[in-house]
Amino acid sequence: MQLPDSQEIIDDIAFFDDWEQRYQYIIDLGKAIPGLSEEQKTSDRLVKGCQSSVWMASRIHEGRIQFDVDSDAVIVQGLLALVLAAYNDKTPAQILAFDIDGYFAELDLERHISPTRGNGLRAIVGQIQALAKSATR
Repeated sequence: MQLPDSQEIIDDIAFFDDWEQRYQYIIDLGKAIPGLSEEQKTSDRLVKGCQSSVWMASRIHEGRIQFDVDSDAVIVQGLLALVLAAYNDKTPAQILAFDIDGYFAELDLERHISPTRGNGLRAIVGQIQALAKSATR
């Protein structure tokens, strides 16, 4: 299954009546991410600032940054899918121009995840944005 784009996710989330259904949808999105092999889960790919273990690998292909991510927690894997929908296979300029705060606000996400998960989400976003900034130099 290919991940929907960020607008499709916003539309899909709005369709559900309660957060239990929304969480299940987010978890299902996470299951669609192939993840990383055990050999790829190296300490240099570990995202600092996350409560759960999160690994992120990136590469630039034809001017677009592509990400491979994985987590040891199913809900975090789903949150990674939300981030990938916004950032994966985009140019550095597109990544930096994307209103991630507005996206999360439309999803009403941060009110429904723990503060530590929210901090981890910010750490992931920060690392992606820093990578995009360094790719524009």
